[in-house]
Amino acid sequence: MSIRLSAYNRPCTTALVLAASLAFSSAQAPVPPPGPQGQSIKGAVLKGKAPVSKEILKVQLPKPQEVTLQNGLRLIVLENHRVPTFSIQMVFMSGGLADPADHRGLASFTASLLREGTRKLSSREIAEQIESLGAAISAGAGLSSLTTTVGASGLTENLDAILDIFSQVILEPAFPQDEVEKFKNRTLAQLQFQRSLPQFLAQERFSGSIYRNHPAGLVTPPIESIQKTTPEDLARFHGRHYQPNNAMLAVVGDVTLRELLPKVQQAFGAWRSSDLSPAEVPQAPEPTVTQIHLIDRPGSVQTVLLLGNLAIERTDPDYFPLLVMDKIVGGGPAARLFLNLREDKSYTYGAYSSFSSSKFRGVWLASSEVRTEVTEGAMREFLSEFKRIREEPVPAQELADAKRSLVGNFALSLEEPQSLLGNIVTQKIYNLAPDYWDTYPQKVAAVSAEDVQRAAQKYVNLEHLQMVAVGDASKVRDVLAQFGALELYDAEGKQMPPGR
Repeated sequence: MSIRLSAYNRPCTTALVLAASLAFSSAQAPVPPPGPQGQSIKGAVLKGKAPVSKEILKVQLPKPQEVTLQNGLRLIVLENHRVPTFSIQMVFMSGGLADPADHRGLASFTASLLREGTRKLSSREIAEQIESLGAAISAGAGLSSLTTTVGASGLTENLDAILDIFSQVILEPAFPQDEVEKFKNRTLAQLQFQRSLPQFLAQERFSGSIYRNHPAGLVTPPIESIQKTTPEDLARFHGRHYQPNNAMLAVVGDVTLRELLPKVQQAFGAWRSSDLSPAEVPQAPEPTVTQIHLIDRPGSVQTVLLLGNLAIERTDPDYFPLLVMDKIVGGGPAARLFLNLREDKSYTYGAYSSFSSSKFRGVWLASSEVRTEVTEGAMREFLSEFKRIREEPVPAQELADAKRSLVGNFALSLEEPQSLLGNIVTQKIYNLAPDYWDTYPQKVAAVSAEDVQRAAQKYVNLEHLQMVAVGDASKVRDVLAQFGALELYDAEGKQMPPGR
């Protein structure tokens, strides 16, 4: 891999969310006052920044090698011999979207219990062997994810031993009754704890308001799904969906295809394939009218705010315009929301935006936590920034800074094996062009001010904006009602009658 990056072009890393996660920051501690003698710094241009090269970053990524075993398993290998380690992912094209309608969370439960015992190894033996090898094995599936992923990593010298455990976890999970019961009890306790977190309450209500009955409307599995899950349910889901012709095995690290292929054939070659129809991908529902959802949290000294819309599918041509637009609005400490709500107004320690995308439409959202007494001011500044990005072309320097930051962050991510692995999997899942990641910097650089404004007008949709607040309703209800029709909820997510 050859990367050419100016030594000065190292902007702060920005988290771009590909699922519907939230970025929150604390607002309880005192915040320094705005600029000198109270002078506003809204719209200020940051000074004292290190110079950056205007030359577009050139990226030449190594090409992965791919073979398909007779049973249909795709093996994808990307060599990276910098350090003697490897990372591996078995990706099944059955995630939460493959859940039965009456058993949401089953894909997630199955993945979570894979390493809790196999035909040959107990949960404790698996944990002890993994620890002795200095390795890691994980598995997971989201409630609305396209895929289930089982991953492992470690030293290349331990590849054979790690691959042996990895294959047992995938092919021979036992789903012991006692481990299933422990998992159910842990999960129910965790759900109870999550309900005490305002951030969780905000995310739950936001997802429900956007997606309604769509699988993405859930952020946690229904309690009844957890309670009724049996080892037989898990074994049935595993037997149906954990098939070689429904999977790809991606490997990055100090390995070669020639060395790895016989090991993979030995571990997975006898795995039998079967007919399996791909899970149906439901479309996101049409957006509803603007609505404010207030979750009452009596005594709260701060208000969690979350505002957003439906956005795009991963393959949408607007992906890069939205990427740049999001970076400008709320993609880090140099973005408008942060400079406005924190640096200028001192309402919070941070304000951010992010967006997600999948084979159904994801969301674009902005979030912050503010002191209760500044809830109204924060709402006005959020809406002011939304209108500004929609109505005013982005200044040339601000646009250039955002694009160089995105390209620089992308370049730095290529130093991480997990990022390389994730890029390969994304390219395969969404059938992106073979040179997609090679041309990523050029695609970012090609975004114009007109593209950004068009994306903002389309996806920062003020007519369908869903606004969620978690705070003390006795103090913020009337304030929030100024911004639209308001619905009141309790901490259990139940809508409260009008007048309460």
